[in-house]
Formats: sequence, C-alpha cells, structure tokens
Amino acid sequence: MSSISKNIHLETEKNADAMQLAVGKMNRLLDKILEGGGKKRLEKLHAEGKMSARERIDYLLDAGKPRIEIGAFAGYEMYHEHGGCPAGGVVVVIGYVRGRQCIVVANDATVKAGAWFPITGKKNLRAQEIAMENRLPIIYLVDSAGVFLPIQDEIFPDKEHFGRIFRNNARLSSAGIPQIAAIMGSCVAGGAYLPIMSDEALIVENTGSVFLAGPYLVKAAIGENVDKETLGGAATHSEISGVTDYKMPDDKTCLDTIKDLMDKMGRFEQAGFDRTAPQPPAGAPEDIFAIYPENGAKPYNTLELLRRLVDKGELTQYKEHYGKTIICAYARIDGWAVGIVVNNRQVVKNAKGEIQFGGVIYSDSADKATRFILNCNQKKIPLIFLHDVTGFMVGTRSEHGGIIKDGAKMVNAVANSTVPKFSIIIGNSYGAGNYAMCGKAYDPRLIAAWPTAKIAVMGGEQAAKVLTQIQVQSLKDKGHAPDPAGEQELFEKIKSRYDAQTTPYYAAAHLWVDAIIDPRDTRRWISMGIEAANNAPVERFNPGVIQV
Repeated sequence: MSSISKNIHLETEKNADAMQLAVGKMNRLLDKILEGGGKKRLEKLHAEGKMSARERIDYLLDAGKPRIEIGAFAGYEMYHEHGGCPAGGVVVVIGYVRGRQCIVVANDATVKAGAWFPITGKKNLRAQEIAMENRLPIIYLVDSAGVFLPIQDEIFPDKEHFGRIFRNNARLSSAGIPQIAAIMGSCVAGGAYLPIMSDEALIVENTGSVFLAGPYLVKAAIGENVDKETLGGAATHSEISGVTDYKMPDDKTCLDTIKDLMDKMGRFEQAGFDRTAPQPPAGAPEDIFAIYPENGAKPYNTLELLRRLVDKGELTQYKEHYGKTIICAYARIDGWAVGIVVNNRQVVKNAKGEIQFGGVIYSDSADKATRFILNCNQKKIPLIFLHDVTGFMVGTRSEHGGIIKDGAKMVNAVANSTVPKFSIIIGNSYGAGNYAMCGKAYDPRLIAAWPTAKIAVMGGEQAAKVLTQIQVQSLKDKGHAPDPAGEQELFEKIKSRYDAQTTPYYAAAHLWVDAIIDPRDTRRWISMGIEAANNAPVERFNPGVIQV
C-alpha cells in the first residue's frame, strides 16, 4: 500500500470511528429518554391496568412497518428545577395503522402525570402542523393531568401556547383531516376540549375520565361532593352526556377499535409525486461514516456521500460546471423523484480559475440553486436540502457583486416554494445559509439533524472572537483592560457557552429540528416524509419577485 493510500485509509477509519462514537452517544441518550419518568412510575401505571404511552403506540402501529419519531429530544436538559421533562412528556410518531399512514400523539403519564410543559405544547403543535400540511390522519392517546401549574404563564395565554391546540382541532376538522382521540387516563380542564373536538372519541372504563373541573374544584366552586367516575367517567359520558362515542373495557380493546376505525377510512386526493420501484443506493449505508470527516471543518467528497443516499447512486446534475459550491441534482430516493440541493464541501475553482471555498454560498451558486428550485416547482418534484453551510461569501468583492441580491433570490424561491421541502442538517448550518437552505423558519415538512450538525448564527470560534472583542473593549472603556491570559480565559468561557448552544441536542431540545437521526436512517426519513406529503395536493407556485 502506497503512503498516499495508507493515509487515505487511516483518514476514512478515523472518520468512521468518529461518526460511530457520535451515533453511539445519541443512542445512549435516547435509551435514557425512552425510560420516560422512570421504572417506578411505569410500574405504578401498570398496576392501574394502563399501558405506557410507548406501549400503546407499539400496540397500535402496524408491526414490521417503518416509523419515525418526532421530537424525542424535546425538553432535553431543560426544566431541571422541576425534575426534567423527558421527550417533552409526550410521544409523537409517524407510522401506519392498518396500512394507513398517520401521526400518533400520546401523553406520557410517567412524566409529571402527563402534565403540559411549554415544550409539550410546542411539540403537540408541531404534530398538528405536520398533520395539516400533509393531510395526515392524527390519533391522540390522551392521558394528561393538564397544564403544569408552576409555569402556567409560559404555556397558557399566548398565540403558540396551549389554546392553539384546540384552534388547530377546529381547523383540522374544517379541512376534512380525520382526528381520532382516545381518553385513556385523565383529561381535565381546557384539555378536555382536545378529544371532544376530534371527529370521534373513545374512553376507557375505570381509567379514562374527562371533565372541565375535577371533584376538588367542583367542591370548591359550588360545594358539590362527587367522585371522579360519576363526574366524568366512561359510563357518564357514553351513557348519559353522550360526549364520547365508544366505551372501551381496557387499553387494548380501545386501541383495537382505533385500528378498525382506521381500516374503514376512505382515500383522499393525492399530490401525484412520481415514484418507481425503490432501489438501494451505491455502496453500503455505513460508507457515509467513512466519507463524512471527523473534523467537520475539513473538505470531503460530497458527491460520493450523495451516492450513498440516492437510488443506485445515480444523479443528474443541474448546471454541473456553474456555481460549484452548491450541487443541484435530480435523483430518486426510495423510488421517489427528488430535487436535491446540497452544499458542496470541496474546494473548487470557478470558470475564471478563482478558488471558491466549500460550504460557502457564492453569487453564482445562489443563482443556480434559485433556478433549480423554480424548475422543481414547475415539474412538481419534492425538494431535499442537505445542509453543510457556513453562510454566504462576505467581503468587498462579494458585496460589490451583489451577493445580498443573489442570496435574496434564493431565499425568495425557498420561501415561496409549494412543493414539499425536507431538510437534513448534516454539518454546519450557519447564519443566512440556514435560511437559504430551508431551515426551520422556511417550513420544511420534516427537518432532521445528524449527530454532527451545528446550528447557529455563525461558528463558535468566530462568534467567540467577536463577543470577546466587544467585552474587552467595554472593559478597556472602564479602565479594566484584561491581560492576555485574562483575555484568553474570557474567550474560552464565551466559546464554551456558545458551542454548547450550537449542538444538535440543543436544537432538538428546543424543537428547531424534529429529530437527531443516524445518517443511515436518512433515506427512511425522506421517503416517509414524501409519502406523507403526497396526501396533500400542491398549490400553484407563484415565486414572487425574483429577477433571474
């Protein structure tokens, strides 16, 4: 083996080891999150004759069919003062019931009795948003004590808070998107509206209850003594009030009935995205581990990485020799026709022989991407954005060349695109590059991150330098200029804090991304996302003012 070959081999081994470690860390954290509120609370639930949220979802969804979980890291390392909130206290999964794709939302009663934290509300709203955008049936498995009162001001009154969920119930119903709710535990106060504003409601005997005010509040408000079952149990609402539609003896019967209801559901108009028989990608999925660099700042062969994601590794590049810092290509993923926009991380030369840095968007690459996005909308092809971008090119030459105008064209095209968009953040996603590549603010149908992702207004090193300079100048102005060692200490402190906020875990905790995924699961996420989006006909594309 030559020295060059040996170095390449060592580099790929180092890359593979680093990615394997990153995926391993992610899986260990997920295992802990999947425990919910812990073993004791799970045992208590079972003693009450109830299944856990995840057990209910596992029983409900078709065995052997693919599924993806939304927001598993929601609330990660948040609410320490209240004992934490694993997965935001609610489990959200896209899967299949009797062959019909749907989204399931299940309160986790092992986490503060299923109480709603601010992140719980945000996660529920995200689930409803996915249902609305893709016209997916949504199933609620309700088991919640209601708003977590110690922080009610952060969940109750605002536009994107708890009440928005019931508004969405009404909007989903109006749009003809099926909603099925099962009351499998507590359902109190304002939360009582969620199942009853759904199209059909089931309730489980002895464990399910629904009322606007519980026995204690009724006693305090009007002096009436009443037990929970008489006030709002299964018999009351199935035989007297008529609030619920089906009375179920236990969890499994309830879930079996939901399966039967889903089985009889009709089919709706589809968008008509093109799909052929799925084909495997080039090479093994594990090849991605060896291709993506251990140091995310290093260049790598972006085309080879793409070939591990698309069917048969086949790509038709658009404007291959122009705007080389972005690759635009037509391909298929799991049979679905897609248009891919990905930041090319290799250092390239333009037609003038000038060096262009990988991962940076130049005027020509923004122009190319804009035209490609317009074409995909014209031809009704879903768009896939793979982020590894440090931002737009800066400096006098770029500003004089109109980089802001060219960047604005790309942002405009992304914002007005009507074909479904899917974003996978594989590496850096900084500044306006995040926007141009369809970050969360630009309505991707799904957005996921690899464990190698970094999301911020700029890189940690640059940001820390800027912030350090500002703080040092402020100290100088006050006559307290730090010595070089003090300045370095300040820099390290700022960088450490900033870097912690750029991790995929920080992003996923705040639901800036729907999930952190194993890179080998990227095809499944995209395929299931397009299948969901195919339920919703595409509106006519109007690009607005784009001077191309």
